[in-house]
Amino acid sequence: MKYPIQKKRFKKRLKKRRLKPIPRIIVPSFFTLMNLFCGFLSILMVYENNLMMGAWLIVLAGMFDVLDGFMARLANATSEFGVELDSISDMVSFGVAPGVLIYSFVLHELGIGGILLSALAPICASIRLARFNVESKLGDYEYFRGLPSPSFAIMLAAFYLTFMNRLDWFDGLEHGVISIFVPIVILLSFLMVSTVPFDKIPKKFDRATLQQYKGRLVLLGVYFIIIVVMQDIGLMIVFSFFILKGLTLGLFIFWKQAFTNDPDPLEEGL
Repeated sequence: MKYPIQKKRFKKRLKKRRLKPIPRIIVPSFFTLMNLFCGFLSILMVYENNLMMGAWLIVLAGMFDVLDGFMARLANATSEFGVELDSISDMVSFGVAPGVLIYSFVLHELGIGGILLSALAPICASIRLARFNVESKLGDYEYFRGLPSPSFAIMLAAFYLTFMNRLDWFDGLEHGVISIFVPIVILLSFLMVSTVPFDKIPKKFDRATLQQYKGRLVLLGVYFIIIVVMQDIGLMIVFSFFILKGLTLGLFIFWKQAFTNDPDPLEEGL
């Protein structure tokens, strides 16, 4: 039996607990965990021999990865915990899951060579993510240094979705689609651990930022429309252009540093 004084104290404690606000970190963490969940489901789908669903789940994981960063900035809820959770989720969704997908697609035909090539996905993704975490503590860059792991994974998923029913297009090559796919896997893996600059979504969307990155934001809008209208082919077109744009900028920077006195052309606001 509780006495009146005890009841009042209990009600005060209960009231204090109810008034405790929900931590802001929960909102972006939800999207991060959905990213992880999609990566896990992708691996299961590939194991069940449903490679198409596995590929689309990697794309969906990429969407959640964009949303978790956007929500973290919108709610001002960036934290060390969120950064580490995001890296772990990305490792599964954009490292392990695409590795399993590409092995089951065609690389299993190469035996031990196929296993090693498939392992490039998680190995290079882990290096890319670890380097990103270190560099993010040192400063903020206007560009990604190296191909982002979500772009790597979605590009491979898009290749599968685009050509899974068009493999006869590669019959004229000596080893069929493998002749094209192996160089693509090696190139994309190298780009992840490189310092080639790739476009980055601005962290803020105030008037000054919108004016500064107007061209980049318009391009993002065009990307979105192409993907919505053309779906799998749209993904292939958009991410191919995104990667070629980064490679072109990287070659330009290399040429400018090699033949001019400019130490860092990116500072000019390219």
